[in-house]
Amino acid sequence: MSQQSADARQVEVRHDLAHVALAPPSRTSGVLEVFRRRYLLRLMVRREIKARYAGTAFGLAWSYINPLTRFLTFYAVFGLLLGRGLGIENFAIHLFAGMVLVNYFTETVTAGTRSLLSNKGVISKMSMPREMFPVASMLVSLWHAIPQLIVLVLACIISGWWGDGPLWVPDAVGMGAALLGFLLIMVYGTAFGLMFSCVNVIFRDFQRIVQTFINMVPFTAPMMYPYWISYQRFPAFWHELYLANPVAEAVQLIQRGFWYPTCAPTCATMPNPNGDGTIVPAPEFADHLYTRGFIMLAVGVVLLLVGQWVFARLEKSIPERL
Repeated sequence: MSQQSADARQVEVRHDLAHVALAPPSRTSGVLEVFRRRYLLRLMVRREIKARYAGTAFGLAWSYINPLTRFLTFYAVFGLLLGRGLGIENFAIHLFAGMVLVNYFTETVTAGTRSLLSNKGVISKMSMPREMFPVASMLVSLWHAIPQLIVLVLACIISGWWGDGPLWVPDAVGMGAALLGFLLIMVYGTAFGLMFSCVNVIFRDFQRIVQTFINMVPFTAPMMYPYWISYQRFPAFWHELYLANPVAEAVQLIQRGFWYPTCAPTCATMPNPNGDGTIVPAPEFADHLYTRGFIMLAVGVVLLLVGQWVFARLEKSIPERL
């Protein structure tokens, strides 16, 4: 056999695709496919970050300026004006720690809901897993949560130097609790983003409905008020329903990591339930805080699978709706 015939035979073998199973071009592995294409995901995240600060003079510095001014406002109002009237030590840190995760959740869900409509030009031109866009929105929101976390750490350190409480020393249990709080928000935010993004393409008013409920989220977690208020004033059923909120659980977990070490062992006080006018120590967090956290994380993973299933069922109608 001549060299030319041998080369031709090798080409035929390489291009013989009869042994390759046929598959529909739209079939993907969902969210797993997104992380298999990590390079493309990084490009999407960088694109979103640059787009948010395009044309600004300070650029990414705004990610630090905004949370810093927000914390100083909290400190001035709740730390200096209201003092300790709410019975919470270092109330500005108590509030700001919760705001870090609440802002992360609300931004993830809001941006995830709009993600497909915001990227309709990319969707029409490129073939990629459409789950890429809600996941990228979650990662961009996480990027914006990092400066808030840095401001929170600095506030905890300074409170120990200038305040009457102990020096803030992060402990392994507290940092694990804070990490679990972030995981809860990542999982639930991504799950809601997947479901809501498709619904928003079909029903354009849906993002306004989502925004209406998002406005209520900051009031459903114990950060603007102490936990003991819900513990003392809600009937048992409503209290358990209140604690079933993953945002409320995540807020308590991050407070355990950052706020609690700045004032332990007594961080909250309340009027004596006996009604004699005395002040007694109050519970800072719900019972079985960590057990509840892991249970909610498992429920969040199930919800993420449900969100992927809803997305897969509805995404077929996305191109024609866009």
